[in-house]
Amino acid sequence: VGPSGSGKTTLMNIIGCLDNDIEGEYLIEGKNIRQLKDKELARIRNEKIGFIFQSFNLIPYYNVLENVLLPSFYNKKISKKEALEKAKFLIDYVGLSHRLKYKPNELSGGQQQRVAIARALINNPEIILADEPTGNLDSKASEEILSLFFKLHEEGNTIVLVTHELTIANRLKRIIKIKDGIIEADIKNNKT
Repeated sequence: VGPSGSGKTTLMNIIGCLDNDIEGEYLIEGKNIRQLKDKELARIRNEKIGFIFQSFNLIPYYNVLENVLLPSFYNKKISKKEALEKAKFLIDYVGLSHRLKYKPNELSGGQQQRVAIARALINNPEIILADEPTGNLDSKASEEILSLFFKLHEEGNTIVLVTHELTIANRLKRIIKIKDGIIEADIKNNKT
């Protein structure tokens, strides 16, 4: 958590291997990301990390099913049949099985965010990065998305959620406060 411009998204980009122009070491699978080739970084991003962006980043001419399947096209560890079954399961999991063939412009903001969440889960990532996932949503849709995150966490998923909203941060188990690119505080929250 932190104000706009504090470095939250930059930290998320580093964790997600989108930015490796850093000082120090960041190890994944025992390897320093600064020493990995683009192909290896792409594999890690695809197989180990699920991304949920504030702006959803859905492909406008793909329907819900196609958007959720997209990351699986680049994952050689999952067959097309397995990916299709998993995508349908995830779409049902996020409550959108009745919207399978809808395009993003036919969905509400909350529904688009649910599609983005299902897409982030298709390759069974070890970590889910959510950058301001409720920033563009009304309070009802925000609550639905947060409930989904809490459910995912209860099922064993690691989620890093970036927000500038203290009301959301105060509901999470751990809060890292960032200001001017510096970690100001790392708080275990016992209220959850």
